[in-house]
Amino acid sequence: METSWDDESLTALRVALSTRTGAVVDLVRRRLTDEVLQLVGDALIAAVDDHIDGAHEVAAQCAAALRLRDWTGDADLADPLEAALGMSATPMLRPVAVDLEELSSLLEGDPAYGGGRIDLRTGQTWPTMNFDDAFDDETDDDPDRWLYVRCTGSRAGYRDMELFIESVADPAVADRLDIAITGRGAFRRFKDVLSRWPDEVHRYWLFADERRRGRARGWLADEGYRPRPPLGPVG
Repeated sequence: METSWDDESLTALRVALSTRTGAVVDLVRRRLTDEVLQLVGDALIAAVDDHIDGAHEVAAQCAAALRLRDWTGDADLADPLEAALGMSATPMLRPVAVDLEELSSLLEGDPAYGGGRIDLRTGQTWPTMNFDDAFDDETDDDPDRWLYVRCTGSRAGYRDMELFIESVADPAVADRLDIAITGRGAFRRFKDVLSRWPDEVHRYWLFADERRRGRARGWLADEGYRPRPPLGPVG
């Protein structure tokens, strides 16, 4: 099973996302697949707000695809997309400029070291060990500045592997991967076995990143916040 997003196109997409240009709309216009819905959704909200040509159509397609897929966090992205399009009211969530990949690392990292805080003023994430070294006791209890993040562990990540295996077209490959995730050390064995098929490795990381991003968004919504659409020059 192939993906329409190779390394080159993903690099181009991430560059466009970092600069908030109309290139995001152009890049996803003809291949708005499940692999990038969570990745591009916030940028599409910004593109609609900036009246980028074609943004309205692509944002509507993204919202519809999120509703249909309905993974964790998908509705939490479809809501502001539809609000930007004038289809519904804006969700009553406070915006924070947090990176969902960084938040996911706090949520789903090693329980022994995971967890941390989000600086609500800047959106920066702070793992617990780094926070303790950088701040004194007088600043670490301000609820208007800090949002605590408790590590939820790897259970959701394990479920990602199970769901990915179900999507593998080759029964022999799927069977080997299914055996690999049995027992202790499942994540390491899964990656070792999966490495024999580079195309599947690429597809898995797209799949897992998209699901982790959605879970981070869902957690943030439960706490009363939403990621702030990217700010920057429009081109």
